[in-house]
Amino acid sequence: MKPETEVLIVGAGPTGLVLALWLSHLGVKLRIVDKAAEPGTTSRALAVHARILESYDQLDLAGEIVDRGLKMAAANLWVAGANKGRVVFGDMGQGISPFPYALIFPQDEHERLLIDRLAELGVAVERTTEFVSCENKDDRLAARLRRPDGSEETVEAAFLAGCDGAHSGVREALSIGFAGGTYAHVFYVADVEASGRAMNGELNVALDEAEFLAIFPLQGNRRARFIGTVKHEAEARRDLTFDDVSARLINRLDIKVARVNWFSTYHVHHRVAESFRNGRIFLLGDAAHIHSPVGGQGMNTGIGDAVNLAWKLAAVLRARAGSQLLDSYQPERIAFARRLVATTDRAFQFINNDGPLARMVRMRLVPLLLPAIFGFRKTRQLMFLTLSQTNVNYRDSALATGLAGRVRAGDRLPWVCQEDGADNFASLRSLDWQAHVYGTASIAIEQVCTQAKLSLRRFPWSQAARKAGIARDAFYLVRPDAYVGLAAADDVADKLLAYQARLGLVFADAEQSPPEADPTRSGPRWPEKI
Repeated sequence: MKPETEVLIVGAGPTGLVLALWLSHLGVKLRIVDKAAEPGTTSRALAVHARILESYDQLDLAGEIVDRGLKMAAANLWVAGANKGRVVFGDMGQGISPFPYALIFPQDEHERLLIDRLAELGVAVERTTEFVSCENKDDRLAARLRRPDGSEETVEAAFLAGCDGAHSGVREALSIGFAGGTYAHVFYVADVEASGRAMNGELNVALDEAEFLAIFPLQGNRRARFIGTVKHEAEARRDLTFDDVSARLINRLDIKVARVNWFSTYHVHHRVAESFRNGRIFLLGDAAHIHSPVGGQGMNTGIGDAVNLAWKLAAVLRARAGSQLLDSYQPERIAFARRLVATTDRAFQFINNDGPLARMVRMRLVPLLLPAIFGFRKTRQLMFLTLSQTNVNYRDSALATGLAGRVRAGDRLPWVCQEDGADNFASLRSLDWQAHVYGTASIAIEQVCTQAKLSLRRFPWSQAARKAGIARDAFYLVRPDAYVGLAAADDVADKLLAYQARLGLVFADAEQSPPEADPTRSGPRWPEKI
């Protein structure tokens, strides 16, 4: 007998909620539990990047988030109280993504929206329910949960997802190492109402000899999120308040704080779990990796984990793929997590290092070079590709085979928008495997797609497709998460059938015609300048 719960999700932060949302859309029976009595009301995570908005658009969720959020239009750099440059972000991602910007949408508001969407699908978070232990079995697992009244329940499930944060009980129960370190300084995050020259609706970053302050604008009158350093002499105390923050940079920017809505302190860590999987148990989000807040990558990376795993779990549960499909989760996500932690660690150490060389670079060279570097559009686009995670690829994955044009298997499907506003991402809402051909699909391609019961999407050839690196009339097999699994310019039938057989894939039964442009579809139809 199959267990009543197919996937048990432990942890209802953004990672767990997105995993639950994707699985619900794919018809998977799940439970999601969290030991907290209510969702968080304070948060450090603010940025939602383009790659995540693209994934949300597959669930018809991106439009509402964009409406509620604030597009990051520009950033100002301040050094010792003087404005040393302004970087305009408006066109950074133009032509790369339907969401060519970073969006500010605080995690606490983000979580509430995800919870509401889950409720519409009949899924509720089981609060004050704590994970105790778990045992892997051959065809299922047994997890012990502690209910709010102190009693315990054993839940049988096919799979368990540990999305329970940096202090993950799931990870600890599996005795999986979490190597890394913790930065010495104590940092704070505060939601404030204030006035001053840096309260201008843009991102403001202020540097000093040994301090930094980041000011993120929020929706609402004169509201912002401050992230900065606590006074050194106060770091050992536990009862810290906003009066204990280092106020030198705030004063240098002539900021007058009228009200502090909430205040929280934290240590910054950089760690990656030794493994993201143990049998039927998976680790995602902060349970698997934590890193500095540089670039606003943490929450986005956890959501990326959820999207990567969700469709694979659903496919295996519905016997539409062999169990080996799940073997791809760890290598695809752990490689990216390790690179990200290493990169943000170096950047964060540079920002916080109080050595003489670091101070000289931070106070003199960066103010000179940064505005000049960002004056080049190519530089801004490269920065967008990195921060937006649209350049994340799985080229080394066992699921990646072939090359056609400049697009390699394992790459995110390039976004192609036609002059009439129709784009190739609209079809991704099927949340299923699909074949793409830009130009003319050969008789051989049509026949093998019919034989494999694979939906074939035909797009007219265009300069936009050529610019994106797509090869004319080539075959691209697109995964449910919008990454290319197979790319082929010739021998398509043999390559597709071999790929399908190797992974035990069962595609959709009915071919779907390409959707027409829909002006009501959420998300921008064209890359828009801010």
